Amino acid sequence: MSFLFNDFSSWKKYCEEKQLNLHEVVLEYEVKQKGKSPQEIWDGLAAAYQVMKEAIHTGLNDDMTSRSGMVNNGAKKVYQNKLTVLSPEFQQLIARALAAKEVNSCMGRIVAAPTAGASGILPGTLYTLQEIHQLDDKKISEGLLVGAGIALVIEEKASLAGAVGGCQAETGSAAAMASGAIVYCLGGNVDQVFNAVAITIQCMLGLVCDPVAGLVEVPCIVRNASAAAIANSSAQIALSNVSAVIPVDECVEAMGEIGQSMEDKYKETALGGLATTATGQQIAKKVLIQDIEILPDQPDESS
Repeated sequence: MSFLFNDFSSWKKYCEEKQLNLHEVVLEYEVKQKGKSPQEIWDGLAAAYQVMKEAIHTGLNDDMTSRSGMVNNGAKKVYQNKLTVLSPEFQQLIARALAAKEVNSCMGRIVAAPTAGASGILPGTLYTLQEIHQLDDKKISEGLLVGAGIALVIEEKASLAGAVGGCQAETGSAAAMASGAIVYCLGGNVDQVFNAVAITIQCMLGLVCDPVAGLVEVPCIVRNASAAAIANSSAQIALSNVSAVIPVDECVEAMGEIGQSMEDKYKETALGGLATTATGQQIAKKVLIQDIEILPDQPDESS
């Protein structure tokens, strides 16, 4: 696999030398890697964002009940709740992140950004950002390119997979992509974008991947909502020129080191954490029985 850069410092240096914006460098990379024209890349981004928006719409309007029963229209309940904790915008952010991820858990169409397990974070953040700040789709597509570049660098130095680095690698990386995209879309400079990524990673370090019954439902869905909130808080902090203190490349290195040190039972195996609680075990047994019962009768090969 080809990577954008080995680190964020190299990305910044390239931008300065070539006098390019962050998104232009990633566009250059995509054109070269995929052998497509810039317009084809833009069209692909627009199509991906449309799928994200459709996932939110589906999650907030259709029945979202999973076979396990653990997903039961949670996004709609949050969206329709008349009691708001902070503001209607925050409530909508959380509901939208939940909605897109519930669509994934109910076998609907989503964009893995960067993974299916974290597929509610970018949709929830970017849709809400666009609505609040009246951004056009082109600016959102630029933000998606910046997010993609962030993911490529993280993948080079750490991981994007829960099976490799725990949930910090999945929802943590998605939140970092989202926070960087938010800062970029609101006019932040390169240092502010990368500072947002660093702050986000610091907030997500050490998060384990412990899916109940091995399904990407609990606690995965609610973590998408909390990661969306962290992405926004990190963006606000970075745009206020509050330093992460630890540089972004060192934060990513720390993520990689923690992922390597994490026990396997905390890496998507359902052998630790919430998956091994009494209730988690009961749900796993129930799901297993359901799967056995749904299998078609097998012919008797001995006859």
